[in-house]
Amino acid sequence: MTQPDTPLQAVLFDLDGTLLDTAPDFIWVINRLLAQEQHSAQDFDALRQQVSNGATAMVCTAFGLPEDHPRVARLRQRFLDIYLEHLAIKTEPFAGIMPLLDWLEHCAIPWGIVTNKPELYTHKLLQRLNLHHRAGTIICPEQVQHRKPHPESIWLACRELDCTPENSVYVGDHIRDIEAGRRAGLSTIAALYGYIGPDEDPRDWRSDHSVDHADAIKPLLQSLYRLS
Repeated sequence: MTQPDTPLQAVLFDLDGTLLDTAPDFIWVINRLLAQEQHSAQDFDALRQQVSNGATAMVCTAFGLPEDHPRVARLRQRFLDIYLEHLAIKTEPFAGIMPLLDWLEHCAIPWGIVTNKPELYTHKLLQRLNLHHRAGTIICPEQVQHRKPHPESIWLACRELDCTPENSVYVGDHIRDIEAGRRAGLSTIAALYGYIGPDEDPRDWRSDHSVDHADAIKPLLQSLYRLS
């Protein structure tokens, strides 16, 4: 675990539900697909909780289908096709994220993204939001053999940022994020404001720290690492 008097070398973020609030676009897309299939729109909160679990989980939740149902693959592809054209309509950084990134850059502390979101969607989304050029590294599942919760992608990000895991932090809103960060040797922060389901208890994740709102990350880092 990172000690308070250890210099902070880098901060890594999960994407959906941690850095960006992508749920509004995901839910707009799934409800459009439901309408095309003559189904009723689904509850926002129920769908929001599935965003971090990916397209298959959202389709299965919205249509009430098991993952092995023969319709799922077709519906999932249609969902992704619509999403690719509408992935930055309502998506925006969580409140407090932009000041946090500005502050990290002012302190010359590099930041990056480690996500299980495929690179096609990740890069297009970040470009639309003018964040792509600011991130010191962007690691997607296509760049590694094992996605989170395996630590490989976080280790790759640390190498690209030339930072040591024990002097770095990973922030995420899912148990796989915290597990990956812990296994990689980073200090971890659980983003409790993210897409967490009613059956999930973040206390079981064993994160080093947690925040209820994104704007609490900066003061937490300032306190832990004695930064101004």
